[in-house]
Amino acid sequence: MHQGIPLTEEDRIPWLEILQDALRESLISGKTVVLSCSALQKQYREIFRSADCNYHHGSFNSAVKFVLLDAKAEVLAERLDKRAAEGKPFMPAKLLQSQLELLQIDDSEAICKVDATLNPQELVNAIKTLIFRPRKPIAL
Repeated sequence: MHQGIPLTEEDRIPWLEILQDALRESLISGKTVVLSCSALQKQYREIFRSADCNYHHGSFNSAVKFVLLDAKAEVLAERLDKRAAEGKPFMPAKLLQSQLELLQIDDSEAICKVDATLNPQELVNAIKTLIFRPRKPIAL
């Protein structure tokens, strides 16, 4: 992507599976881990959810949680341009539209959304609140 070439499935899937293995190891050992990854499509997030040995495919009920850093395309393009000007490009801004077109968000996945224009500490606080908030007990 750094060279302006989008990843293919052949590039992406083995990499996601390596990350899945790392997540599985952390879950088994009881560690809390934060993984930053642009898992744009539901099928990619399913790979990560499957790191949870108790996960049932398609249920979206997993120990693995997702947070979408939500921002308008203009904000993202501006950030990509700024990084490029600073000599720290991740990917060219010309790839942004194709990445946004790949993004699949299904409300049934219950993905937490956080305003990506918040400052870094506010982002961390918002994410911690969403991910680690106490859950109401389920009456049986």
